[in-house]
Amino acid sequence: MKTAIIAGSTGLIGSQLLNNLLESNQYDKIVALVRKEIPFQSPKFLQVIVDYNNLEFITDHLKCDDVFCCLGTTIKKAGSQDEFYKVDFQYCLNLAIETHQNGASNFYLVTALGANENSKVFYNSVKGKLENAINNIGFNSFYIFRPSILLGNRNEFRLGEKIMQIILMPLSKLMFGSMKKYAAIESKQVAKAMYYLAITNNKTGTQIITNEQMLDL
Repeated sequence: MKTAIIAGSTGLIGSQLLNNLLESNQYDKIVALVRKEIPFQSPKFLQVIVDYNNLEFITDHLKCDDVFCCLGTTIKKAGSQDEFYKVDFQYCLNLAIETHQNGASNFYLVTALGANENSKVFYNSVKGKLENAINNIGFNSFYIFRPSILLGNRNEFRLGEKIMQIILMPLSKLMFGSMKKYAAIESKQVAKAMYYLAITNNKTGTQIITNEQMLDL
């Protein structure tokens, strides 16, 4: 039996993934790193209030087998590009470094379609830089999940994302072959892919899981 850490467990993908992990017989302990306590209890569930700038203060809770990182925000919500970078790059990297130092073997990260450190799009550039930084840490296996536009009910309203959902939802059923990577994807499908590949993981090194691959699982 294994221990899993999940960051971003109240988000669109993270909340779905948390349910999968709690229902699983593959993990006997689930540690959720949260900013504030969520109203849920389970014998194998532990909530740890976290400051991602000071993870060294909770090292006793960072010992695990698998780490699932679903952290993410928007520039609008963060308030600036610098604050967005802090959450989507530095906090995720801090988590990877500290959990690796405490014995974690496998890291499962959600980024985005188009992630590339050389991208002229700031969002995609940050995601690409994060992928490369974590890749250099040395996990036994590092899985990168790159979804397209996400479908699902968020706790917050994102106008740009909503517009893209409206545009892509009717088109997604018509997307085949190379175009399938742009198809909208349900958040629960991304969570399903993360969970499934974690419990069937027999690969080492870095694995990039495309939008098409997640849709086909």
